[in-house]
Amino acid sequence: MTKDEIIASLSDIPQASRLIRDVVVKNKAVYLTLLINAQDRDSSSGLKETVDRRVRECGADEVHIRSKALGGTEWERMMSEGDQPASAVDEPDRTAPPQADVCYIAVTSGKGGVGKSTVTLNLAYALARSGKRVGIIDADIYGFSIPDMLGLNQRPQVRGQKVVPLERDGIKLISMGFFVEDNSPVIWRGPMLGRMLKSFLFDVDWGKLDYLLLDLPPGTGDVALDIHQWLPQAKEIIVTTPHKTAAHVAARAGTMAIQTKHEIVGVIENMSYLTDEAGQKSYIFGRGGGEALSRDLNTELLAQIPLQPSADADKPQSVFELNSGAGRIYAELAGLVCAKTG
Repeated sequence: MTKDEIIASLSDIPQASRLIRDVVVKNKAVYLTLLINAQDRDSSSGLKETVDRRVRECGADEVHIRSKALGGTEWERMMSEGDQPASAVDEPDRTAPPQADVCYIAVTSGKGGVGKSTVTLNLAYALARSGKRVGIIDADIYGFSIPDMLGLNQRPQVRGQKVVPLERDGIKLISMGFFVEDNSPVIWRGPMLGRMLKSFLFDVDWGKLDYLLLDLPPGTGDVALDIHQWLPQAKEIIVTTPHKTAAHVAARAGTMAIQTKHEIVGVIENMSYLTDEAGQKSYIFGRGGGEALSRDLNTELLAQIPLQPSADADKPQSVFELNSGAGRIYAELAGLVCAKTG
């Protein structure tokens, strides 16, 4: 069962070249996107059943159909586009991973404010310090923060048809933050987010990498769904705090990974405690959230990262030094991640 066979089996469905996108085959599972009219959702149910049946007839044991609703103007524009050949339904030249030998790790959380971007950045540094070639996609298109954390504000250059990612301390980075002026907000609907994310994956000259970390926005929205569709081989790390509510919400992101067959590398509990000068730990945000989440998801609690005040109160610390308490924990974490993903 190949992608071309799946596309061929769907080609005689009316408007298939417009409505069926992003076909991905992984073993005996097939993932695809079905565009529907937001103003006429009922009419899509029969089409969804037809697509499911046709794909199973090709030999698929599992069929995952993501329905993406388009509003009036978007739907009309899409339906007025010229026909595409059936083989181009899912842009086959852009659905294969940019580098087949790269380990893609999506760092996700259930809610904001848990320090997910800080975890992503410090894990990247720890991997790089261990000799790995690392890139980061700041995939939080609305809430990008990593450029500011690294003090990067210049625009990337273009080489040929590819964007050259910016680099700091050997780590390559691409972010929406490089393409907006003066911290302007990004006011986009879902489909535009997907196009930008796809560009970050396929139109950036990453060079040779061992790891590409994706700092996802919190929750289970469009960006997370797109990653599941385009990178079915990606692995996931779930970030939470010790607070029970944060862990409860993060379980949704983990459940989504399980349902879409993404391997969960493990759970990282951030802001676990604060250690005073006497070595006593204060559990400011409670205890047990990371352990409960890892137990619920049947995975490993990879690390418990402490709060560590910056030496300069006016300059928040984004990257922990290797010889700091948190830095040593991240070094151990990097070794564990390498062992579990190698």
